[in-house]
Amino acid sequence: MPRHARTTILSSLAILLGACASTEGNYPSLAIRDAERAEGQFDTGEPARLDVPPVAVDLTGGLDSRLSNLVASAEEAHAEFLEVRPRAERLVSTAAGSSVGSDSWASAQVVLAELDSARSRAAVPLGDLDALYAAARVAAEDTATIDAARDRVIALVGEEDAVLESLRAQIR
Repeated sequence: MPRHARTTILSSLAILLGACASTEGNYPSLAIRDAERAEGQFDTGEPARLDVPPVAVDLTGGLDSRLSNLVASAEEAHAEFLEVRPRAERLVSTAAGSSVGSDSWASAQVVLAELDSARSRAAVPLGDLDALYAAARVAAEDTATIDAARDRVIALVGEEDAVLESLRAQIR
């Protein structure tokens, strides 16, 4: 494009833009209008009610056997966790210091997922024990046997959490 054509175009644009910046004219006020003022009280209406179904927890006959079954399930999952743990420690040790995405890192992630799975299976009975505990407390029942079972499962899950945390810290 020739130089005089560019100059003409730029001059025309400058004149047109200058016309847009004039100070003449009536502009609306930015003051708060009457309709924008808050007056009165706002009614939020009736709060929504959640329909929470009742949780049926049987605290009568068979509680001891149920507690035993829940603890046994957690201990079985913990035994699986302990079975996988030596292989996990070996693979994580090999992967320590390796780059993310390497074969050793990927192998360590897979075995950590196996440990997570076993830990999750140990935590499921804990949820049932918590429901039993809450129901017993609400019903003002004795919770000593439930407490003992919960404490045992909490200890197992806590041990597994510590192992997983330690292993993950080695490959970050």
